[in-house]
Parts: sequence; structure tokens; C-alpha cells
Amino acid sequence: MAVWFQRIFLLLLVSICASSDFLENSDFESPPLNLPSNASSSDFVLLDQNTTLPGWTFQGTIQYVTSTDMPDFGHAVQLGEDGKINQTFIAKGDVLNYILTFSLIPGGQNCSSSAGLSVSGPDSNAVFSYMHKYSKVSWQSYSHNLGKWGNGEPINLVLESQITDSESNSTCWPIVDTLLIKTVGVTLDQDSGNLLTNGGFESGPGFLPNSAEGVLIDAVPSLIQSALTQWSVIGTVRYIDSKHFHVPEGKAAIEILAGTTPSGIQTAARDTSEGSRYNLTFTLGDANDACIGHFIVGVQAGSAAQNFTLESKGTGSGEKFGLVFKADEAAAQISFTSYSVTVTKEDVLCGPVIDEVNVHLLGGTASVKPTWLLLVFALLYVAVL
Repeated sequence: MAVWFQRIFLLLLVSICASSDFLENSDFESPPLNLPSNASSSDFVLLDQNTTLPGWTFQGTIQYVTSTDMPDFGHAVQLGEDGKINQTFIAKGDVLNYILTFSLIPGGQNCSSSAGLSVSGPDSNAVFSYMHKYSKVSWQSYSHNLGKWGNGEPINLVLESQITDSESNSTCWPIVDTLLIKTVGVTLDQDSGNLLTNGGFESGPGFLPNSAEGVLIDAVPSLIQSALTQWSVIGTVRYIDSKHFHVPEGKAAIEILAGTTPSGIQTAARDTSEGSRYNLTFTLGDANDACIGHFIVGVQAGSAAQNFTLESKGTGSGEKFGLVFKADEAAAQISFTSYSVTVTKEDVLCGPVIDEVNVHLLGGTASVKPTWLLLVFALLYVAVL
């Protein structure tokens, strides 16, 4: 029972750390001040040196978007050539990881190229681009880890356009809307006996309140810089919630999206002993997002590697699998990689869901759900003794 108390405590800790009040005017619903008199008749209003955007400072070409095809999101900003917006907020309390989630919208039609969006904090930077194959709607949610901060430190969040094709004559400039910052503890408690941290993926980026599409996490080779706590990312994965997708356990899981190259996640099982044998267990399923196909997931644990397959009907499923391996070092590498390119009827990339990842010393105490039958056997065993 202690295992489940720990899981409940972890979920409460994660939910307490989520916050949206770090940024002022994070959804751009507070309109710019000193707008030109004819601004109300235009969907895109160019901001100049006489205009003030509440909560934000800006440089270069910035347009305030007064009408989008996202009725739930409303107003937004477009970052044109050399466009940059920034806001400084203050870290609260103890040192925590600050994770940003934001929505990205393509800025035009019939463009020969799309400009990227550079997102950075004081010691972090990443470039994002809208990719049509990742969403059935005209916008996407992305995440970025701004780093570890605390004790009243100022954090300067900077978003700026970045040209990816200098030879293009027609560029779609990025539109940004609805930013959410979530704080996550630097260290997380592990389930009893599980040598992995965040094996249930309950600690990750925040979900935007009006989003039903999950949150995309682009390639992040570092565990420290990843928005998915203690997991690095290869390619692109989707962080999904139980409110809008099928999640085998808890409130969140990972959907691996393999495109032209494989995608996946990787971590390390701590405190393993070289030469000792361990059991890796996990749940493989689908997200109930009409993803129909033959999933092939390559799993590596220490020096052992094996492919696992699942026939998905796209209606929400989950099957438990396991792999016994021998540790070849003190921190055995654990990875899940999808080689299957699967798409929905809307031609959107989808793929296998990974959840409930556990590593236990073979013969040790496993983290299993208590049942009345097991309790009965336990009581009988104690009575015999």
C-alpha cells in the first residue's frame, strides 16, 4: 500500500507545482495600448514604437492578431522579420524546473518556407517550427524547459522569429498564443523498488487549458534540459493526458511519433549493479486517437535489446510486456524507439503509447497493484507462521 501512497503524494506534488500566474498577459487577450484608429478593421495590426503590449516588450516586426481560426484562443501575436518579444518574471521559493508550454500557429498560406520560433531563457534555447503532419488542427502545443531557478531569481523569457530558409521569397512568420509555465521539483520520489524516476510520466510539461491535442516534445538529448523529467527525447514525441487520450495508468503518458527517422525516449536506471539481473516491465498501447497499424517498438535495457509489436485498432488499448537484462554499468540505459510510421485518416502522425515503465532487481520486490486475493494469501501466510 505504501507504493500507492507515494504515487498519490507525487501526483499531488506535481499538481501543486503547476501554475499559470508567472507571466502577465500570457494569452495576449489584453490588447496593445495606443493602437492606430483604423486598427479595429484589420485582422493583423502592426505595432510601432508608440504602442505598448501589456506585460511584454518587443522589437522588430510584431503584429497583433485580432482574429484567428482558433475561437477558443482568441488574440495572438505574429513575429515577423527580426521580430522579438520578451518578458522577465521572478522565480518563486525553492529551486525548481520551469517548463514552458505554448501554442504555435502557421502565419500564412501558400508560403515557400516557414520561419522558426526561437524560445530561450537565461541558459536555454531551442527552435520550433510548425509541422502540418503533427496536428489535425491549425495549431500545435510545444514545450521547452527554461532551466532550474529559485529564490527570487529573474527569468527573462525571449521569443523571436528565426529564418530557416534564407533563399525564400515568401515566408510564413510564426504566430504565438497562450503561454503556460509549470514548475516541477528538481528531484522526484521513486516508487518503492522501481529504479526509474518518472517511469509513469506524471511529471512533464503542463497542458494548455483549451487544448485537446497533447503537447509536442522535440528532440532533447539531455536529461537535465528535457521538459519530460529524467527522460531525453529522440525525434518527436507527444505528451498526452488522460482527459483527451487513452492513458494506461495515471494522468499522462508518451505517444511516440516516428516520421522519416525513428523517434523515442531514453533514460537510465540508477544504482544498478554491474552483472546483476533486472526485470524491465512496461505497458505498450495506443492513445485512442484512431491510430491503426502495426506498431514496432525497439526496447533496449543495458546490453539487452528486443523488438515488441502491437496491432493497434486505434480505439485505446494497453498490453504489458517485460524484458530481463543484465546490468553492464552502474546506471543501465533504458530506451524505447519506434520504427513504425503510422498516420490517422487526417494524415497526422501517430504511434505507440508507452507507460508504466518499471525496473526491478530480479527476485526483488516488484511494484504491483494490491488485490484482495493477494491480501488474503498474505494473511494466511502470516497465520501459518
